[in-house]
Amino acid sequence: MIFAPMIRRAAYAQAPRSADLALQRFLMGTLAEPTAARSAGCTVTQDDKVTTLQLDVPGLARDQLQISIEGNQVRVQSVEGAPRKVQRAWELTAEVDANASTAKLENGVLTLTLARLEPVSKATTLTIH
Repeated sequence: MIFAPMIRRAAYAQAPRSADLALQRFLMGTLAEPTAARSAGCTVTQDDKVTTLQLDVPGLARDQLQISIEGNQVRVQSVEGAPRKVQRAWELTAEVDANASTAKLENGVLTLTLARLEPVSKATTLTIH
């Protein structure tokens, strides 16, 4: 025999349960900011000119990290002999201007400010003879 509590539908249909509210707050918090993405230990923020990557790398010094940029791909990895192994890679939507980009390590957080490479028009005009 199964006993189940009987609740009138009108009693719970008006006010959402606390679990429903918690799920709604969680989903709205993760989906509310479409230009910022967050994964474990990493935050990515984009606008129309730069992409900012913040990566948690506690215990590593500047000389123990290696950053490489090739086209629209960015790689961060620790050098051999570092106390921690870090290896992350991102593929961005636009190519990165390495000359205008910066990297800063402060309090165990590596901040990469990657400037987007503005496309150069290769159109030429021909003179009519």
